[in-house]
Amino acid sequence: MQDKTVWSGRPRPLGSEAEPAKPEAARNYESHARNRKYGLLSHLRSYFVYDPLIWLYTIAFGITSIPFGFFDKDGSILHGFARNWSKLILKTICSPVRVTGLEKIDTSRTYVYAVNHASALDIPVLYASLPFQFRIVHKKELLSYPVIGWHLKRSGQVCVDQQNPAHSVGQIKSAVRTLKNGMPLVIFPEGGRTADGHIQPFLAGAFFMAIKATVDIVPIALIGTYELLPMDTFHIKSRPLEMRIGDPIPTSEWTLRNLQGLSAKVQQEIEELYNGSTERVSRTT
Repeated sequence: MQDKTVWSGRPRPLGSEAEPAKPEAARNYESHARNRKYGLLSHLRSYFVYDPLIWLYTIAFGITSIPFGFFDKDGSILHGFARNWSKLILKTICSPVRVTGLEKIDTSRTYVYAVNHASALDIPVLYASLPFQFRIVHKKELLSYPVIGWHLKRSGQVCVDQQNPAHSVGQIKSAVRTLKNGMPLVIFPEGGRTADGHIQPFLAGAFFMAIKATVDIVPIALIGTYELLPMDTFHIKSRPLEMRIGDPIPTSEWTLRNLQGLSAKVQQEIEELYNGSTERVSRTT
């Protein structure tokens, strides 16, 4: 799981490739307008309204879900808690999600969904927008968070120790069995959140499970979540978001020997989606 596909080019922010160069005065004016839009009032609203409410929702939903977890044999009840928690968060922060490309997939089939990772709010966007049950591959560090760690364990999510992948062999085998039993899996091939808003090089080993289970990979690009809440801040900047779903990528023609090639193909597809190369058929959550 430590292999990486090295990429020299990175996608530019949405729409940047289509915009002509602007005079410096115009750029300064737009920058000032953006800063004013997300100025003092935006900070106060985030720190004293949005952030406390998100923690309140997390604690309330987490504690309430505890007794249900003991009777939830297939994970559907806990998934329902996570989905409602996510929808409430997105409504609270005034950030509706537009989904495009859902018609490209058969939601009754099992896929590995590969998603770019730009924000801590990516997971609520996924839960609120994907209309089916799934499991997420997550970092071991998340288990240390109160309530969240418990939910991850009880709901059957897949924990990966990126510092010592050998310790994750059992979990990875379990994830392969989960896929073969019909449960979709969501992975973040970058291995963590981007620090600069650009899609980072993918970990080729992230696609090991898809090849072993012989399931197709669906590329997904999340647009706007980096601007909504980047790393190293609690300042949430309300904005419309978009989830772009691409065509499934078959894994039947790939083997473990060319994981790098598969990783490169998936990254290219996600970059194209991120930069806007997709047909728009939309709905709003």
